[in-house]
Amino acid sequence: MAFDGIVTKALVSELQQLIGGRIDKIFQPSKNNIILGLYSNFSNYALNINIDSQNYRIHLTTHPKPNPKVAPNFCMVLRKHLIGLHIKNIITYNLERLVIIEFEGFDDIDDIITKKLVIELMGKHCNVILLDDQNIIIDSLRHINNENSLRVVIPHCKYVYPTSDKYNFLDFFEFDDFMRILPEDLSITNASSYISNTFNGISKSLIQETIEYLHLIDDKKSIEKLHDYLKQLISGTNSLELEFKNILYNNKNDYFPIPSKISTNFSLNFFIDDFYYNKELIGEFKAYRDSMLRMILDILKKYNKRLININEKLANCDNMQKYKLYGELITANLYQINNNINIKEITLNNYYDNNNPITITLDDRCNPATNAKLFFKKYNKLKNTLEIVSIQKQETIQELDYIESIIYELENSTSIDDVANILEEISENVIFKDKTDSYKNKKKERIKKSSLTKNKNVSFNPIKYTIEGYTLLVGRNNKENDYLTLKYAKKTDLWFHTKDIHGSHAILQILNDTIPSDDILTRCAEIVAYHSKARNSSNVPVDMCKVKYVKKPNGANPGMVIYTNNRTLYVNPKKEDTFLYPIFYALNIYI
Repeated sequence: MAFDGIVTKALVSELQQLIGGRIDKIFQPSKNNIILGLYSNFSNYALNINIDSQNYRIHLTTHPKPNPKVAPNFCMVLRKHLIGLHIKNIITYNLERLVIIEFEGFDDIDDIITKKLVIELMGKHCNVILLDDQNIIIDSLRHINNENSLRVVIPHCKYVYPTSDKYNFLDFFEFDDFMRILPEDLSITNASSYISNTFNGISKSLIQETIEYLHLIDDKKSIEKLHDYLKQLISGTNSLELEFKNILYNNKNDYFPIPSKISTNFSLNFFIDDFYYNKELIGEFKAYRDSMLRMILDILKKYNKRLININEKLANCDNMQKYKLYGELITANLYQINNNINIKEITLNNYYDNNNPITITLDDRCNPATNAKLFFKKYNKLKNTLEIVSIQKQETIQELDYIESIIYELENSTSIDDVANILEEISENVIFKDKTDSYKNKKKERIKKSSLTKNKNVSFNPIKYTIEGYTLLVGRNNKENDYLTLKYAKKTDLWFHTKDIHGSHAILQILNDTIPSDDILTRCAEIVAYHSKARNSSNVPVDMCKVKYVKKPNGANPGMVIYTNNRTLYVNPKKEDTFLYPIFYALNIYI
């Protein structure tokens, strides 16, 4: 649901416990984010103020954010005026998304000073404004001074509270008063739009989720039930008798409040903190992955065009032997051809084809002998082209195969670290170098390098399955596949990979030379098929052999190996939850 007035009022009610706390730190991690570090009741807290138009909010946070080396101007202003002051009060008006934090302290000559920090949480009009004791604006995070604006927000101007033409729901607690300002044809079907457009602080999504939660139908009593529920919900925001439940709504993780009899310290604040932190993390991951994927797809398109051009050149080489034949036939018959005249075509007996006549088109600007030389020249040129282009085609196919494996990895990545590891891998490859140089500069803070060494005790984060006492390890990217197969695994372990299909390497660890049953091998193959591009297919071929038969050619791309003495199993991919849930190694070692 939206961060509406009900959520704001509930969070501010909890923040009353911070009254008396002293401001000792102020950070501005991003242009829309302010963090106030304060000390209260023998504990340190971080108050997060975010005015992003999509995820605006205020709450306590436990998730640290990077602090820029150079503080922005507004951050410096806040430090100058607020550090050392104590919180006198934290208030919000009615159900307005407006939070006012009042500060009090002493100046250099021990005179009492007061300041206010106004947090306006109003979508694209969000702002953080610092006021003095006369409500004069000292500074604001966003300056507003244009003709289309209803008010001016710039330093040295009088602060004017935002106005709204909506009603205050707190003034309409009685159902008759509530219905008096709503249309007579109000029904459950259109209630969300009418109520959210009529009253302050009640979002449309809250009404929709409440209707779903209460299982309301379109009858006369449903509107009254909805009103009573909102009344109970809003009255609970003052007494902390409010619980926020995480639900699955419209196939998206969302939350909405319900009345309850709980009263725990900052439970709502930390719930909202975790919710938005995970939401931003998922959004950042998707944006990061999608931008990487666009870059890889551009390179894939480039190499596909290169392969088409190579195939066209190879098609031209099909005429190579014909030009050689023409040259040989003309040279062999020069004694009976009048070489002093220029002709357009000539018919000769083809001694390679039982002396059957063959007509050869000539360049009439040259005599037959010169035409023969031109045919041999074309033959030699195409012969050299064939040799070079054949090698180019083989290299291009290998590069395309590697690029497609990177796309598979990106599509199956689940975290920012997964994408950062893929970026680290491809940045070492000449195919992507020009693209990743600038990309790494923009995403440098996100890249964490895995420590893949010859030490077998190192944690490199493969996926781990336990099947009847056997351990199956599945790599999650090409570099991890290489390390898992070529360095971590023992020569007697079993290696699995889908046949001619992009996927992960898997190692079944063999202890004391035991021989796993065919059922265990089949289950391993099903897991390997699931961790491949053929996840949604059926009857997937999976190759299996001992690790000692797996080799890596010199100069091969990460994840590319050759193997012999293999056995092929045909299985249907199975999801992880068919077996035990995968357990990731607990430690992550980064350098």
